[in-house]
Amino acid sequence: MSDLPQNTLAKTFDPAAIETRWYRHWEEKGLFRPDRPNAEPWTIVNPPPNVTGSLHIGHALDNTLQDILARHARLKGKDALWVVGTDHAGIATQMVVERQMNAAGEKRTDLSREQFVDRVWNWKAESGGEITRQLRRLGCSMDWANERFTMDEGFSKAVLKVFVDLHREGLLYRDKRLVNWDPGLGTAISDLEVETRETQGKFWHLRYPLEDGMGFISVATTRPETMLADMAIAVHPDDERYRDKIGKYVRLPITGRTIPIIADEHADPALGSGAVKITPGHDFNDFEVGRRAGIEARDMLNMLDAQARITQTADGRVPDYLIGMDRFEARREIVEALAAQEYLERVEDRVIQTPYGDRSGQVIEPWLTDQWYVDAKTLAQPAIQAVRDGRIRIVPKTWEKTFFNWMDNIQPWCVSRQLWWGHRIPAWFAEDGHVFVAETQEEAQAQAGEGVELRQDEDVLDTWFSSALWPFATLGWPEGEDRTLAGRYPNDVLISGFDILFFWDARMMMQGMHFMEDVPFRTLYLHGLVRAADGAKMSKSKGNTVDPLGLIDKYGADALRFFMAAMESQGRDIKMDEKRVEGYRNFATKLWNASRFAQGNGIGGSTTLDPPVATNAVNKWIVAEAIATVQAVDLALADYRFDAAANAIYQFTWSRFCDWYLELIKGAIDDETKAVAGWVLDQILVLLHPFMPFITEELWHALAPREHELIVAHWPMADARALDPAAGAQVSGLIELIEAVRAARAELNVPPGARIALHTGASAVPAEIVSYVERLARVTVTAGEAQGARAPILWGAETFALALEGVIDLDAERARLTKSLAAAEKERDALAGRLGNPSFVERAKPEAVEKAKADHAEKAADAERFAAALARLG
Repeated sequence: MSDLPQNTLAKTFDPAAIETRWYRHWEEKGLFRPDRPNAEPWTIVNPPPNVTGSLHIGHALDNTLQDILARHARLKGKDALWVVGTDHAGIATQMVVERQMNAAGEKRTDLSREQFVDRVWNWKAESGGEITRQLRRLGCSMDWANERFTMDEGFSKAVLKVFVDLHREGLLYRDKRLVNWDPGLGTAISDLEVETRETQGKFWHLRYPLEDGMGFISVATTRPETMLADMAIAVHPDDERYRDKIGKYVRLPITGRTIPIIADEHADPALGSGAVKITPGHDFNDFEVGRRAGIEARDMLNMLDAQARITQTADGRVPDYLIGMDRFEARREIVEALAAQEYLERVEDRVIQTPYGDRSGQVIEPWLTDQWYVDAKTLAQPAIQAVRDGRIRIVPKTWEKTFFNWMDNIQPWCVSRQLWWGHRIPAWFAEDGHVFVAETQEEAQAQAGEGVELRQDEDVLDTWFSSALWPFATLGWPEGEDRTLAGRYPNDVLISGFDILFFWDARMMMQGMHFMEDVPFRTLYLHGLVRAADGAKMSKSKGNTVDPLGLIDKYGADALRFFMAAMESQGRDIKMDEKRVEGYRNFATKLWNASRFAQGNGIGGSTTLDPPVATNAVNKWIVAEAIATVQAVDLALADYRFDAAANAIYQFTWSRFCDWYLELIKGAIDDETKAVAGWVLDQILVLLHPFMPFITEELWHALAPREHELIVAHWPMADARALDPAAGAQVSGLIELIEAVRAARAELNVPPGARIALHTGASAVPAEIVSYVERLARVTVTAGEAQGARAPILWGAETFALALEGVIDLDAERARLTKSLAAAEKERDALAGRLGNPSFVERAKPEAVEKAKADHAEKAADAERFAAALARLG
């Protein structure tokens, strides 16, 4: 039972006045997870945001879509659970705490590892909850009572078990491979943490002398310093220029190392000289070429240390004066030396795609290190099959091709990071190099035997490793024997940005299917990005980011949420448009005012779920329109068409209910109409609640004393028995006639207050709608033909006429319309010419082309409208 009284609505809608109050009420009353022990379980997990994070516009989209589904399931009577929690965010969190220490004159290395980890936990307790408070402001109906953290005790136990089990099964191992190395952070990072930027660089063309003294072979590179670790020159096996050189050797300048010329299809004869230098220890493509050439990873040369300074290679060929130099300083020295020895052919200025660490801002180095890897190829196979056979449905389906392409070519997954904050890898090393993997040190010691001194691996696990367990480790696994986790596994749906399809979604599939022997979720919905208004990707460096909390302060959470839903079209990115957010704030205001009208006319909330009995055609029509809207929303949400669902509710509420129904019933609000209007308004509030939870809950209680809050009300049933096609046709015809008259009046500049005659000729307007037409179109329905100037009104098969004699200056109106028509046609044709010019379409920015198309459509419509108005005048 709601303890909140029915209130008279304020004249002005103020979102801030209701949002905090209602959210606190829902959370305190436990309404995000009502007690429904016998209901069908429905489960979704929130992609855990970084504990260091704050709400950005992408979070606003992702969580709005999730909340729509969660609230909808709850209204459908299901036991809806929206799992919430945060990710420990190894790199980001360690950086935040280290910056705080640096500001206080401290360094991480001043503390022991244990002391630093304690410092991070203290930071989390004091400052780590910002984003969870911000999610509440958005209205997210999450199960806060069971909030999880990827390093809480239960979750950590699951992480350690997964690591140990995978290792025991041979699916997790230690190997030497190339990784994305961030010299600024001193750790390997994932591809998602690498930001590729266009930088002004150079292409150095080098000459490597053949060992036999019979000439040179030319190669080009953007990183000449890596020549210190070159191990081969590759040419295409079919390249006639080099066929006789395959198997010969070149002697490298500076190091004097001799390296072979090998055949490999990686070399493209059409690019440059057709020969490429191979540095397998410092380039991902070269690593694969080296392996194909029989070079083992342990034998690949490394010329950099963890800070990207020059270090001696295993063969001792790097000159002493370069040792310890920064890579870019060494680049200058090497280029100067090559030029002095005439091994530098030429230098080109080039725009280079350069990888940077997204947090450190340092140029990333491919670096050869010993790391822990998961056999992703093996784990990927069940996930691939689950998508192929439909056990996992990817929406939109177009993403399946991308998914299969990545999964079919998946590489080993590096899961170790060189940090202190995170799940420390449960592996212990003996002095002889043997490794013992176990969930506890005691178990590792038992494996190693008494007296064997063990040292735990210093590294921690990649945060994606732990978050890959989110759909089941948050629900109590590995405790208990129930594989379904009380019906919560598989989860019903996952909402995710397409940009983490591989980093998170696919890995959840792999881990879930391996450990739970079932898919982690039945549907994977991938939404697009929220872009700037011009279509550009948002970034802080461009200064085009949008603060969702600022939009909430300005327009309310409901308006922002509705914008996100209405703009979320499958397979497309969203262009940020603050004007549309403002427009949806106006939509909320319109609903508020409609509810105030209801209060002022004795219309309250409905006492029945079924539609009231209606005899009046207008009431029958609005009931049918409401039922059709329920059907449309049900179908749209079943297909995850958030835009279609939002727009169906919007059009019904704004156009059918507010603009037409409330106008049609004015002055004739009897008991039947009060019952129907109250019932329809209730349907609107329930349908709209998942999209706009705050205003709908407020109006729900303002309209009537209620037995329960709207958040736990009943979703409407689309009962076709209440449909009345005859009444629907009659009222639709009435609306068409009123719209036709209003359009003609607007086109012809008839003064808004003027009441003019509508002549029906030999026909007639049905008697039951005459009063509506006269009141809402400001006409007097008159039998017979109009005399003098008139404008035709087409209504179905009938032609009526508006009498214009003495109402407007016909000559002046014709002159105005003629001038307007000429201007619209001129602009239309100019835009058509521009769009017909291939040079413009091909060279202009996409947003400029789209604007030209929109402007052309607008001017064409204007021309058509002015021409029609002239035709009316004859």
